[in-house]
Amino acid sequence: MKRQNVRTLALIICTFTYLIVGAAIFDALESQTEKTEQKRVGVKKDDLLRTFNLSKEDFDKLEKVVLELKPHKAGVQWKFAGSFYFAITVITTIGYGHAAPSTDGGKVFCMIYALLGIPLTLVMFQSVGERINTFVRYLLHRLKKCLGMRRTEVSMVNMVIIGFISCMSTLCVGALAFSHFEGWSFFQAFYYCFITLTTIGFGDYVALQSEHALQTKPEYVAFSFIYILTGLAVIGAFLNLAVLRFMTMNAEDEKRDAEQRALLAHNGQASGHIHCSVDPASSSSTPSGCGGGSAVGGSGGGAASRGLRNVYAEVLHFQSMCSCLWYKSREKLQYSIPMIIPRDLSTSDTYMEQGEAFSNPLHSNGCVCSLQRHSGISSVSTGLHSINTYRRLNKRRSSI
Repeated sequence: MKRQNVRTLALIICTFTYLIVGAAIFDALESQTEKTEQKRVGVKKDDLLRTFNLSKEDFDKLEKVVLELKPHKAGVQWKFAGSFYFAITVITTIGYGHAAPSTDGGKVFCMIYALLGIPLTLVMFQSVGERINTFVRYLLHRLKKCLGMRRTEVSMVNMVIIGFISCMSTLCVGALAFSHFEGWSFFQAFYYCFITLTTIGFGDYVALQSEHALQTKPEYVAFSFIYILTGLAVIGAFLNLAVLRFMTMNAEDEKRDAEQRALLAHNGQASGHIHCSVDPASSSSTPSGCGGGSAVGGSGGGAASRGLRNVYAEVLHFQSMCSCLWYKSREKLQYSIPMIIPRDLSTSDTYMEQGEAFSNPLHSNGCVCSLQRHSGISSVSTGLHSINTYRRLNKRRSSI
């Protein structure tokens, strides 16, 4: 079974197990309290019916009116400030439920607005989070250099620790602020900030809903909007760091499998006819064949230059019988396969000039062969020639 399938199956099992465990814990914590609260409210309802001599139908009507009045208790919700607050809760998927469109036009526009705004917001926060991580990584690197630490590389553990500290700091700052403005306890405010910034948005605690704050406290309104958006960016940075790596593992495995299949197909085609040899009877210093008889037409060169990854893999697996390698540029040689070719050889002028030294059509396929007969051992070599060979090529170039 493929790794991707095993990983997906394991994630499904873990998720359902996590759900079952969570349901059992919530049942143990909340069910008894719910029953007690239900009995208490029922007793209070009976007392009200007896005290005010209300019938059950009258009480139901009164209850309906109270529920309809609840959204308006906090004041006007659909002026610009309140509408902006609602728009934030829509595109960030917080969805407190403190306000909802009542007209058909508002409901239609809300669906269209969310359909376009949610993907845009997700991409924006992930992009901002990635930029924050890059900036923090740079600051940590500079700090380590200033402290004179031997290893200045910023590890993933360093970034996770900084991200966790940033998230906790953001939650604590918000808890202090909202406990002051809303009159909540620190724990209640911390709970509100967590539910908000994780976009759960139960709606049991909602800021800006007391004392007509949306109309009378513009500074508090501005702070709330900035805090929510900034906090979501910080959380997005942490999720970008800790979660997206695991989200892309399946895609990376699929890409790796596709490259391996293409490599095997390429090697199977190349191993049947790629061979380089030199005809001693020929007056030319050019090898008699490289790339299987179609080198003149350039098709062998096209196969040889399909990608440095394929060439590198052929070297590692000894699948190619060609005793020479060709790389298009010094940059690719330096940064793609530094462990195969010595750096001093890859950066030498000899290496860069050897493409011009062999400009006849037989070498247009990008294959540079040595000018001496190869032994049986060299026919399965990795294609790395001695420096002396390149020096001779350089001398020949100079003489020309």
